[in-house]
Amino acid sequence: MNENIYDVIGIGIGPFNLGLAALIEEGTDLNACFLEQEPTFEWHPGMLIDQTDLQVSFLADLVTFANPKSRYTFLNYLHEHGRLLSFYFFKKFNIPRREYNAYCQWVAHNLSNCKFGYQVTDVTYDKSRSCYVVESNGVETLYARHITLGTGSVPFIPPPLEGKTNEDIIHSSDYLYHEKDLKSANTLTVVGSGQSAAEIFYDLLKDQERYDYKLTWYTRSPGFFQLEESSLGQELFSPEYVDYFHSLPYERRQETLGELGGLRNGVQEKTLLKIYELLYHRSVDSKQSPAKIQAMTEVNDVRESEGRYILSCRQWQKEEAFEQPTDKVILSTGYQPHIPDWIEKMRDEFEWESDEEFKVTRDYRLVFKDGRSNHLFSLTNLEHSHGTSATNLALSVKRNQHIVNLLTDEETYPVYRNNIFQQFTDND
Repeated sequence: MNENIYDVIGIGIGPFNLGLAALIEEGTDLNACFLEQEPTFEWHPGMLIDQTDLQVSFLADLVTFANPKSRYTFLNYLHEHGRLLSFYFFKKFNIPRREYNAYCQWVAHNLSNCKFGYQVTDVTYDKSRSCYVVESNGVETLYARHITLGTGSVPFIPPPLEGKTNEDIIHSSDYLYHEKDLKSANTLTVVGSGQSAAEIFYDLLKDQERYDYKLTWYTRSPGFFQLEESSLGQELFSPEYVDYFHSLPYERRQETLGELGGLRNGVQEKTLLKIYELLYHRSVDSKQSPAKIQAMTEVNDVRESEGRYILSCRQWQKEEAFEQPTDKVILSTGYQPHIPDWIEKMRDEFEWESDEEFKVTRDYRLVFKDGRSNHLFSLTNLEHSHGTSATNLALSVKRNQHIVNLLTDEETYPVYRNNIFQQFTDND
């Protein structure tokens, strides 16, 4: 049994906790340990489609917004791998997804406070010692004054289709693992309207003539809309807006999330343009569209029939039900926060805003009823409390600055404000 009490233990190593690990190791004297059950770092490996890019600038790497002089910046990764000049000639702000994954793997490999192959099975609070007890792999016990929860998200399957996924009906997160089998089918159906759905549809559309399959794209949304990427629109990812959003009552925050759909959902302009250009070029030699593309359509059920699948669909605006036969289905239906079982066991120890959403302070601490000074920071399940910033890679660095500063009890990484050109109340 390891009696050493860490200042902080991070559970789960995705980009959020990985960036925190880098800031802590490089800029503090904190004794920290970050645990990940997988053997290596992997960032959405099933969606690292060739020629797809990150949706944010390379400046939104793991550390730059907190410390641009860090050795763990993306630019230094390029420099150490002899790729800096190539990236300059690349002339893009966006990082290829595969390279972002490689960059994160490089950072994880160089950090001494990240440990892979450690599955956390339980976390409890020892009031007598004022620390958390972390059980790992069922055999090792670690102790920490504070915890950061970075367990990320898991695929969301719409309730009507829960329990019906298999090797033919998959979530988009597994797309590359099934790519060969998918493209060997006669009929393919993509469900969803976000960036992942569009990237998968475009990848399938590119190879359609080579493999000769029928292709369908459905979404429940009113249309295939563009992501809001204007500069003023993007200011809703600023710390100032997070301050404003967090100050709203819970019910108003819930309403506001629905109103910010253009920032949270949608497809990048360049992706929609590539899809339309390919569709247009294909139409030159054929009056028939190479694919069926239909919005306002929900998929409510699926059943197997004679070796194929029948989708029960409904065009909700006209209230028309119909069936769609298909061989394969890709559900690009998003993600939901992954909340570990041990959090549920601690449910009565902290305050909740709803049955599934815990109360979180502006600086990302769960609110414990006993007022303890041993914090549990959450890097996931934050949309209800911090709005559009919850899953944004750029703002994750700002979040980590808050956490490090609270842990060190000083302004280790200053959080600068007054960097935007709009205000959200007359009191700003």
